[in-house]
Amino acid sequence: MAARAYWQGQIRLALVSIPVEIYTATKSGAQIAFHQIHEPSGQRIKYEKVAPGVGTVEPDEIVKGYEIEKGEYVLLEQDEIDAVKLESKKTLELTQFVDADEIDVLYYERPYFVVPADELAEEAFIVLREALRRARKVGLGQLAMRGREYIVSLKPCGRGMILETLRYADEVQKAQGYFREIADSEPDPELLDLAQTLIEKKASKFDPKGFHDRYVDALRNLIEKKKKAKGAKVIEEDPDKADSRGSNVVDLMAALKKSLGPGDAKPASKAKAAPKKAPAKKPAAKKRA
Repeated sequence: MAARAYWQGQIRLALVSIPVEIYTATKSGAQIAFHQIHEPSGQRIKYEKVAPGVGTVEPDEIVKGYEIEKGEYVLLEQDEIDAVKLESKKTLELTQFVDADEIDVLYYERPYFVVPADELAEEAFIVLREALRRARKVGLGQLAMRGREYIVSLKPCGRGMILETLRYADEVQKAQGYFREIADSEPDPELLDLAQTLIEKKASKFDPKGFHDRYVDALRNLIEKKKKAKGAKVIEEDPDKADSRGSNVVDLMAALKKSLGPGDAKPASKAKAAPKKAPAKKPAAKKRA
């Protein structure tokens, strides 16, 4: 069964309109789902929607409401919300083009695949894709999806294009408030050389298949042990407890050298040579009486 398009509409560049479809580019990974259980009875906890003084209510009796004063709401039907006129519901108009490195990574939110809607749209789609690639630019615009309007970026990706939703300025925290207390000082040159050598030693191409969720594996292992324990408590020993890291004060030089291993450390580029010791003076010979 073919994937269902997350959004269908058109990309507009000046007077050119390109019919496209957008598909989610990511999916949820492996997860362990837990339910809340009433321990004495072993029954699963259920949640019911209730109204004070009324009790349990049916789903078709529930509407959306916006509180304008304490206890006073403006009620809205879903079809009223769906009927709100917004051009970006069906059209992504590219209004600005920027270098990709101008957009801080904090603003990127979620990626989507963009493909031409049909064969007639392919030619214009390819022209836009290659123009962005040649100019080394990212297109920006706004797009309404699932009840919200997003800032989005558009860039080439292989034969297709990638659309990424971006956060608004008021959704991103200012880094200065968190980094202000960090000292503005230069690191020790020898320590810096050792750290750089360690980074170069571990440098390689990114391969996402080399990583997996070890916490999920550990939970599955715990569940199997719990089944065999027949209700007895299973507490895994924490391997970090044996590691003596109670103090923040460590010999950073020794730790970096140990991380590199014997023979891997480079001599520090700016380290000063140790001064040579002066030869010890011989004791004066005693005069004869």
